[in-house]
Amino acid sequence: MTEKPNLEYLKELSGGDIEFEQKMLEVVKKELPVEIENYKKHLVNKQFNEAAELVHKIKHKISVLGLEESYQVAIDYEEELKKGQIKQQKSFEDILDSMTIFVENV
Repeated sequence: MTEKPNLEYLKELSGGDIEFEQKMLEVVKKELPVEIENYKKHLVNKQFNEAAELVHKIKHKISVLGLEESYQVAIDYEEELKKGQIKQQKSFEDILDSMTIFVENV
């Protein structure tokens, strides 16, 4: 994956409101690890529809972190999960890893 998480979209969205940016980042930092953990539990238990719901939630965080290509991967993976397929699992989980490292260090 060549695309890296960034704050450009968030800065654009905030219109320069630093407090808004910080609040959004705090939400991402708080919710992302929980959503990833629950996603993985559902996947292990082959609860694909539930996993798809979490991918849907995470998809919005992907967007906030400026990952345009990754957002499309999440859309495709969410649809796969609804069909009980996991072809894009590794690609999606690579995105999750990248996001996790980024939010831990921002």
